[in-house]
Amino acid sequence: MELILTYQWEIFITIEVSSIVALLLFGFVRYFLNKKKVSTLFILAFLALIALEALLALLIYQETGKISTFQIVIAIFVIYACTFGIFDFMKLDRWMRMKIGGWRGVELLKEKDYQIMERNKDPKYVARKYRRTSIAHFVVFALVQSIFWMYGTDSLEDAIGYLRDLSWIDAGTAAESPYPNETIYSIGMLWGIVFIVDFIWSWSYTIFPSKPKA
Repeated sequence: MELILTYQWEIFITIEVSSIVALLLFGFVRYFLNKKKVSTLFILAFLALIALEALLALLIYQETGKISTFQIVIAIFVIYACTFGIFDFMKLDRWMRMKIGGWRGVELLKEKDYQIMERNKDPKYVARKYRRTSIAHFVVFALVQSIFWMYGTDSLEDAIGYLRDLSWIDAGTAAESPYPNETIYSIGMLWGIVFIVDFIWSWSYTIFPSKPKA
């Protein structure tokens, strides 16, 4: 266990790189070598690696009894893999089939894939999709931030006071904020910046719609 605590980041990075390699091997074996049953093993390996990351975070929490940056980073990666990561994988899968099919000179895309690709060229659909993802991001952001604040404030009235008076943001320290410690404060503030940028970017497709692609 001491070895895991010492090299926790190295172990996490190794698992994460291995999971990406598993996805790439899935596409290569399934569509380039045309071995669908073997390719399933790489998807199972990817899922096992995601579960291993969650187990790693749990073991370290049980050993230290504290929530650290490491556990939060893993939680973000696992949550992403189980939510938005699914849609990104589907996009990657279509891209691999298009490229590998072109190299092999065979058609690997189905009619439904072309319909999805054509739909993604529609500005109205793209704007609607980004509105939905931004709302989902907002719900997750608000929920997790509420948990952070719950540990850093004494009561609901205390938390509302921080919402009404945002001067603590300029202070730049956890002691002046509703966050329980510096680690959670740093993560909460960084996530806040990412959320604002993502929210503005997502709604830009609605406010400034692009022209339909040919």
